[in-house]
Order: sequence, then C-alpha cells, then structure tokens
Amino acid sequence: MKYYFYYETPIGWITLEENGEGITGLSFGKAVPKNGGNLEETPLLANAAAQLEEYFQGKRRDFELKLIPKGTPFQVGVWQALQEIPYGETRSYKEIAQGVGSGKGFRAVGMANNRNPIPIFIPCHRVIGANGSLVGYGGGLPVKVHLLDLEKDHG
Repeated sequence: MKYYFYYETPIGWITLEENGEGITGLSFGKAVPKNGGNLEETPLLANAAAQLEEYFQGKRRDFELKLIPKGTPFQVGVWQALQEIPYGETRSYKEIAQGVGSGKGFRAVGMANNRNPIPIFIPCHRVIGANGSLVGYGGGLPVKVHLLDLEKDHG
C-alpha cells in the first residue's frame, strides 16, 4: 500500500511518499502522487518528517531512512553517487559523471538529477555547474540556495 502526507517546512509545503518499505518520493508543494495512494501519516512518514525537521534545524547531517527511488540503472547510479557527497560540500555535474564512469555524460547526470524522486534525502541540491554556478533545481533556485546555505552555516 502507498501512503503520502503533507508537511510544512522552512522551504514551504512538501509531500512525502512511502510504500510500506521505505520512502519513495518527496515533492515540493502539496501534491497527490502520480500513482495515487492514501493520504495518511504513517510512522515511516512521521519519522522521515522528523528527520527533515532536524535537518532544517541544523541538527542532522545524515538521514537514517530506507530510500526506494525508482529509475533506470544509470539514474539509480547517479542518485547513489549524490548520496556520497558530504554534507556542506558540492560537486559538479562533470565530477558526478566521472564518478559513475560516464566522463562526458554530464548532461545525462543533469537529467538524472532532474528526475530524482526523493530530493533533499538524495541531495541533488549539492550538484552545481563546473564554474560554480547554481544551475536548476526542482524546488527552484531559492530553495537550492536555502539548502546550500543551511549546510554551509551548520557544516
């Protein structure tokens, strides 16, 4: 069974999703998941929200949740690489591409980043342009800046 619930955060409303085994989605705003589900706060969703709250307070650097992102093998590899970027640090799309064995695949890394179903928990906000520029973010650039500043301030 799939469940989702809305939470108010310092970056606005988010929707968390789970499938009984782990977290499957985080959307910005109040959103009904594409594949439906029941609007109900489960213990798993409450735990994820509590960990997010600690993160926003600067008290948590690592999440202790089972994440179940759905994607292609390449996307999943990129998302795993994103989880290895330390709190408060950034990597370029090129560095991520090289790390997943696709040296010139930085555009493909960008697309995988864009399709990340569980942002923040899978920290795609930590990926920047090769010249240090802040390029797109699903939650909007102000949210990306907020998350990077939060980690910088508490790093």
